[in-house]
Amino acid sequence: MKYSYEQLAQFDKQYVWHPFTQMQSYVEEDPLIIEKGKGSYLFDVEGKRYLDGYASLWVNVHGHSDPELNEALHEQIEKISHSTLLGSANVPSILLAKKLVEMWGGHISKVFYSDTGAAAVEIALKMAYQYWKNIDPVRYRGKNKFISLKEAYHGDTIGAVSVGGMDLFHRIFEPLLFERIEVPAPYVYRMSEYGDEEEIVRYCLAELEQTLEERHEEVAGVIVEPLVQGAAGIITHPAGFLKGVEKLCRQYDVLLICDEVAVGFGRTGTMFACEQEGVQPDLVCLGKGITGGYLPLAATLTTEQIYSAFLGEAQENKTFFHGHTYTGNQLSCSVALKNIELIEKRNLIPEVQRKARLLEGMLQKLYELPIVGDVRQKGLMVGIEIVQDQKTKEIFDRSKQFEHQIILEARRRGLIIRPLGPVLTFIPVLAMPEEQLEEAVDIIFDSIAEMVHTKQL
Repeated sequence: MKYSYEQLAQFDKQYVWHPFTQMQSYVEEDPLIIEKGKGSYLFDVEGKRYLDGYASLWVNVHGHSDPELNEALHEQIEKISHSTLLGSANVPSILLAKKLVEMWGGHISKVFYSDTGAAAVEIALKMAYQYWKNIDPVRYRGKNKFISLKEAYHGDTIGAVSVGGMDLFHRIFEPLLFERIEVPAPYVYRMSEYGDEEEIVRYCLAELEQTLEERHEEVAGVIVEPLVQGAAGIITHPAGFLKGVEKLCRQYDVLLICDEVAVGFGRTGTMFACEQEGVQPDLVCLGKGITGGYLPLAATLTTEQIYSAFLGEAQENKTFFHGHTYTGNQLSCSVALKNIELIEKRNLIPEVQRKARLLEGMLQKLYELPIVGDVRQKGLMVGIEIVQDQKTKEIFDRSKQFEHQIILEARRRGLIIRPLGPVLTFIPVLAMPEEQLEEAVDIIFDSIAEMVHTKQL
């Protein structure tokens, strides 16, 4: 039975609770109902097409309905769709783990699978905590806390929220959370009082060093989003900050956890963001683009040193008691393997670098608009901060939902983007051709200009 748009819209509003969505407002609008996708385009149930300027929540790599990714899934599903990884193995998960370790190199040697980025973070936190206890529960009994950045976002499970720093998302859950230690992040656009980029980096690293000097004996690890704080509004970190964090972790004997969920698999212009500063974390969290946008999969990578601390006789209780029903799922791992193969075969990383340079030039015209305060870019991640006053950097009253109105205008013009607070985010499909990137930027410009015109801002 084929349902009409009106019927599907009614069912959607009646039965579905959407994530990160104020449903009272949502049900007052006509929902966008996607039926299919091809390349950089999504198509709704009425046949209208839209450029996917959000990469379907930052995950799509090669485009929708890629023939080779489709084939990889078909081949695997003819063999088996799922069997447990608890106490047994499967071929795709073995081969993917081998490939991920080879890609990272250095001292990364083990892969622990899960199904979401938040779970990968949760696992990293638990591993870091238990690592110290397995080594020496008396000597390291106080190493129970984690340091994270102001405005950090690491997912929505309780552990991931505990190390998050976004008050809007996290404050309601405060009674459920464990204590974290917050240090400043180099948010250059809103930290001009500290000087230029280099001075801001020095300030932030000095604050981290002071915190570690005073409290390193109670810190199990430092967790950061390398190069870009995504959900905070595409806050791009200046060169040297990430490397400085790594040096301080080594100096004060705390573990470094790099959350590459949003920035991994080519998004920032290298396969992994840590490559750009030669950083070797103790634990790495991967997700989003790992399957090219096809299926849920995440992974926590770690070192032989950490893994070895969990080895022992059964009665020692050093086992890592954590797992998920669909850990290492064959379908997800098969499509992830093919995704990585295609990234390499299609020379996607050099192409992302080339298109990022072109995109940087395209974005400059946005500064002509009086409500654009800052345009931030790293690779194919873009944040456009909307302000009421470019000089004072004051944002609009949140109740006015100006940014939401801009994205609705963009949707009418054939582009899907989303806001993060006062920041419009443009996170295109990585394989999006340059002419479509240019079309998307034109739509963003025109949509903001329409807001300026209609609201007489």
